[in-house]
Amino acid sequence: MDLGLKDRVYVVTGATRGLGNATARELVADGAKVVVTGRDGRRAAEAAAALGPDAVGVAADNADPEAAARLIATARERFGRFDGICVSVGGPPPGFVADNTDDQWRTAFESVFLGAVRLARTAAAELDEGGVIGFVLSGSVHEPIPGLTVSNGLRPGLAGFAKSLADELGPRGIRVVGVLPGRIDTDRVRELDALSADPEATRTAAESRIPLRRYGRPEEFGRAAAFLLSPAASYLTGVMLPVDGGVRHGF
Repeated sequence: MDLGLKDRVYVVTGATRGLGNATARELVADGAKVVVTGRDGRRAAEAAAALGPDAVGVAADNADPEAAARLIATARERFGRFDGICVSVGGPPPGFVADNTDDQWRTAFESVFLGAVRLARTAAAELDEGGVIGFVLSGSVHEPIPGLTVSNGLRPGLAGFAKSLADELGPRGIRVVGVLPGRIDTDRVRELDALSADPEATRTAAESRIPLRRYGRPEEFGRAAAFLLSPAASYLTGVMLPVDGGVRHGF
């Protein structure tokens, strides 16, 4: 299936590893060009080099109010256009209600929530009809995940923002979509599993609750995200797509 991605240009934040990187890889594989970002400039450059000549790496922190305009300008200068953004943010620190400090909440809010809002708001002002804004969120949008209290507090609010934005931008022909990963086999998920007393037992127990009985592969997530960002999904907006092996049982 031709997703219509050839020569389209996307900004993908948090793309030096994990789900952002998986999304960038699949976009490039289908012919798109990408600006990949990460807080570490060296790692961003390395991630872009691994993707080839259709990618450029830029050091950027989602919490930086100037980042959005700079990234979009880079897309236009390097590749001549700007068709969409995929906002992927590293997960906030794990912990329960009693564990997370005010500083951790403030830092996460600036990066996970307000940073994403700024990126989307700036992109919305720059996109033309056919443009798209995507958010990599979490299954916690629908159901809290034990031990991830900060994420549980912020991700659902960001999903609500995305739905509101979809209504506002729809008349301009700009789409807004979200992807809700479950347990995808990334460094972040392995790190979270390792916090338990018995990581292997934790993984086995988690897999037993997944109807497909395994963690997802990053490329499986990336393909789903690339489809939603592509012109092939031109009549999909305001949707939050679970990529979780069937864990979510609601419609």
